[in-house]
Amino acid sequence: MDLWRFRVDLVVVLLTMVVLYSCNTPSALQRQDYRGGALGTTYAIITYSESSLDFTKGIDSVFAVFNQSMSTYIPDSDISKINLGDSTVQVDPMFREVFEQARKIWQASEGYFDPTVGILVDAWGFGPGKALEMDTVTVDSLLRYVGFEKVRLTQDLRIVKEYPQIRLDFNAIAKGYSIDRLAEMIQAAGVQHYLIEVGGELRTGGMNPDKGQPWNVGIDDPRVTDGRSVMRIVALSDKAMASSGNYRKFRVDPHTGEKFVHTIDPHTGFTRSSNILATSVIAPNCMIADAYATALMAMELRKSKELLQAHKELEGYIVYLDDAGNLQEYITPGFKDLILP
Repeated sequence: MDLWRFRVDLVVVLLTMVVLYSCNTPSALQRQDYRGGALGTTYAIITYSESSLDFTKGIDSVFAVFNQSMSTYIPDSDISKINLGDSTVQVDPMFREVFEQARKIWQASEGYFDPTVGILVDAWGFGPGKALEMDTVTVDSLLRYVGFEKVRLTQDLRIVKEYPQIRLDFNAIAKGYSIDRLAEMIQAAGVQHYLIEVGGELRTGGMNPDKGQPWNVGIDDPRVTDGRSVMRIVALSDKAMASSGNYRKFRVDPHTGEKFVHTIDPHTGFTRSSNILATSVIAPNCMIADAYATALMAMELRKSKELLQAHKELEGYIVYLDDAGNLQEYITPGFKDLILP
């Protein structure tokens, strides 16, 4: 099974599809397109180079390595072994980089981004583990095993957990990092112009040579749950963008009909329903954008705004409902500058 058969953010979250706009004028550079399925979703990669290059094997290799390292759906992956209590696993450099970046964002987000929510992800029915009948007593008992401060990475690259029941889940950050690894591979071959999209998260390099302008990508309208409609179009060059939301990712209890969204508040242990419908974050790389898009969904609107204002390396776009139920947008100045008419 591929990584992220279900996209779980701490949500973790919804995968907003990206609209790739076709080109009209031929470029002197050679265009290569790669499309397929990976990490439980789809990918689309466009590259432009002076000579014909084939990244097929490299793309497959990146996804395969990620599955073996961080897929919670593969029983013998490193993260699955760690979650089952194997303390002898020495993680690879990619795992370490994701772990260390996750800790930084956990601290910056006041714990709203927390990769130790894995046990809650399973219990609420959004992960590979067994779903439970959730009530206050059950949630309180599971919260004992949530908290990134209860996990550390040793110098010899082993994971030490305060409780063996703690389950790591990097779904809200590692997919973005896989996109960064793909970008590094493509850049190492001398390619300057590219667009990489995996399950709605993306990273761009250079320009769209056929149009002589930045890459134009679309953001879904969260009000449309049947089919897709673009709400905003942004122009990106040498930037990454990730989106998160609850408008399509939810579970309905077959017995009660109650709807549970997949965004989980790591402080309370309950799935979070808020007035925030969707978030998009632009950052220098996709790992950072991915994690912060998830964190914004788990926070209250006020805290989300404060986080974006405090981190100038981020640009954000939040779609939410006001007290009267009207659709509103919060857009940072830098993000607004990239929106096309």
